[in-house]
Amino acid sequence: MRRLALVLAVSYLAVSPLAAQPSRTALAKGTLAITGVSVIPMTRDTLLRNVTVLVRDGWIAEVGARVRVPRGARTIDGTGKYLIPGLIDMHAHLYADENVPDSVAPAELGVFLANGVTTARLMIGTPTHLRLRRQLIAGEIRGPQLWVASPQFAGRADPHSMLVTSPEQARAGVRAVVDSGYDFLKLTVLITPEVYAAIVDEARLRRTRITGHVDPRVGVRRALGAGQQIEHFDNYSEALLGDSAPMRTAVSDVAAWRKANWNALDFIDEGKVGPLIGATVRAGVAVTPTQAFFAETFAIQMTDSARRARPEYALIPDEVRALWERGMTRYWSDPPSEERRRKYLELRQRLIKGVVDSGGRIFAGSDAPGGLQGYGWGLHRELRHFVLAGLSPYQALQTATVWPAEWLRTEAGRIAPGQRADLVLLDANPLEQIDNTERISAVVIGGNYLERPELDGMVEEARRKLRP
Repeated sequence: MRRLALVLAVSYLAVSPLAAQPSRTALAKGTLAITGVSVIPMTRDTLLRNVTVLVRDGWIAEVGARVRVPRGARTIDGTGKYLIPGLIDMHAHLYADENVPDSVAPAELGVFLANGVTTARLMIGTPTHLRLRRQLIAGEIRGPQLWVASPQFAGRADPHSMLVTSPEQARAGVRAVVDSGYDFLKLTVLITPEVYAAIVDEARLRRTRITGHVDPRVGVRRALGAGQQIEHFDNYSEALLGDSAPMRTAVSDVAAWRKANWNALDFIDEGKVGPLIGATVRAGVAVTPTQAFFAETFAIQMTDSARRARPEYALIPDEVRALWERGMTRYWSDPPSEERRRKYLELRQRLIKGVVDSGGRIFAGSDAPGGLQGYGWGLHRELRHFVLAGLSPYQALQTATVWPAEWLRTEAGRIAPGQRADLVLLDANPLEQIDNTERISAVVIGGNYLERPELDGMVEEARRKLRP
């Protein structure tokens, strides 16, 4: 559906990723005060009780117990409620990327907001994403702040990919997508070491960061050395194979669909796990595991009725439902053994906890709508899976607030003066139970206060457009 020529024809002013990024949605004018609320500021692991958060023109002005609310301010009684920074989904897609008309995309963005996601990183670059970003900044549509990937650099052609089979193609591709205004470079598969080296070098020259998959020929060690931000723990299971293992392919990414590859889990070298975690942390590389997607697609069997009972199922277009249900029916008709699926899940959990315990960073990303995970809902499941992996609720919140905000270099992710007023008002404390992030009373995006009935209306609008 998307032609590469169209991607490269779109020109938009690129902002240096080394500087703080400007606001990517329109900011509300005026003053908003949320009073008597319990605040989880994400500046440290604490709960500030009975405070007032004062917002002026879309930015947090004051946070404290003795804040004076000026006359004329819109005042919200936050008694009994909990305020967290808006959530950040670092790996998301839209149905409008290929399954429904582009005109549906603005309604899709409303679903992110309805689920408390005030920043999203879209991981397949299209001209539509650049247009949506401009419309959000201009206040023409409502949605989260958007960071937009490049078209995917790959060694094979498809509608969303930039074909790069030589160093010269790779360098030209980097220059083209940076000049077109994409925020960073997204890599996928079939990339040779020579092409990878050219991408890394040209990206450094253009002051642009790299994220995405790790081709087996590139390997995770080379990716760490390049400082690439890694998705899915790609190539980690291969890197952990024992030296005498009879295979070199394990269960990273799409390899998990093939049952024969699961034999590799019997050859994981436990002695390599700690050093690989250490190498990840020393490299300063954050990983977006998309854990809920992988756990609930490949490790944890769910009934069809359970998937269809999820709230997002009503929004999923027929074509997407059919595609994923066929794939999962085939996989679960003859799945890997329960023991190997347990090893798979435990290995991924060990990597998540190990990186965080060692001082590294994990990012929350849903990979929605993959695996029939709905954007927004999938991110809340991701936080739940991080807690199942052994993270505390506070650490899980860090993966979807302050840590990705620092990588994006946006003034969000914390509740403190000088930060964007991207906030989520909850009916219960997520530090006690991470599932409480789903109990959303209201969302604030750039100072715009959206109450629950309005948020529900945004979901219903998307449902009507996605399933007319």
